[in-house]
Amino acid sequence: MNKYVIDANIAIKWVINEVYTDISLRLLDDDRNILLIPDFFFPEITNILWKKVRKGEITLKQAQEMLNELKKVNLQISESYPLMSNALNIAVRIQQAVYDCVYLSLAIKNNCQMVTADNRFVNALKGDELYNYVCWVEDLPVIN
Repeated sequence: MNKYVIDANIAIKWVINEVYTDISLRLLDDDRNILLIPDFFFPEITNILWKKVRKGEITLKQAQEMLNELKKVNLQISESYPLMSNALNIAVRIQQAVYDCVYLSLAIKNNCQMVTADNRFVNALKGDELYNYVCWVEDLPVIN
């Protein structure tokens, strides 16, 4: 059994073909994976879909269908409020957005890794003791 915190830039790849989509889908290929998200995950995902509709990349109907597909994924939702203090400390320390640091705080709380395709965030953690709590998307294990 593997436990991962999934950020929105990974989950969006499950419904929109982007760079690293194939790798991101590995998380869904193993039923033993426990996938954790903070409670603001769905507003964040929906905002990504809204931006894609606004840019004309997808239609509203497609966005609704994608959102419905994401709602079907077995995700364990965690309350973000208790993570805020730690997220703020981390954000100040590594100079990254609190939103991203909430995902990292959730990973720390659950002693697992946050999977991300946000290269800027991963680079900000290099050399920090918290680096072990982040997993760059390309480093996801291959399922045998």
